[in-house]
Amino acid sequence: MKIDANARYTETHEWVRKEGDLLVYGITDRAQDALSDIVYVELPGVGEKFSKGDTIGTVESVKAASDLYIPVDGEITEVNETLSASPELVNSDPFGEGWMVKFKPANPGDIESLLSPEAYEQIPAE
Repeated sequence: MKIDANARYTETHEWVRKEGDLLVYGITDRAQDALSDIVYVELPGVGEKFSKGDTIGTVESVKAASDLYIPVDGEITEVNETLSASPELVNSDPFGEGWMVKFKPANPGDIESLLSPEAYEQIPAE
């Protein structure tokens, strides 16, 4: 299982990484592996605001569809448009080219409430 040491994690297998004033968001290596071949990614629009735990989109694979949940309150500032044509990037590079959205957190300190890489690694595989 690949881990990004600079990211924070959720128990629902999403990650966020701080880049300046923004948070970059995606699903973890473990999540993409469990979903298998991802064939479609539905993401929110720029400017949409969400509260922690809100559904911001869906990932569909040959096995299942899975909702995407935002881990902290924030406003979407950028969407990875490349995923509409190449959703498989989530499988091949979940922490890089497979990022999903960038958003401005309502409270930047909220990221500290998320799991550290070490804590995420301790979550049992499903």
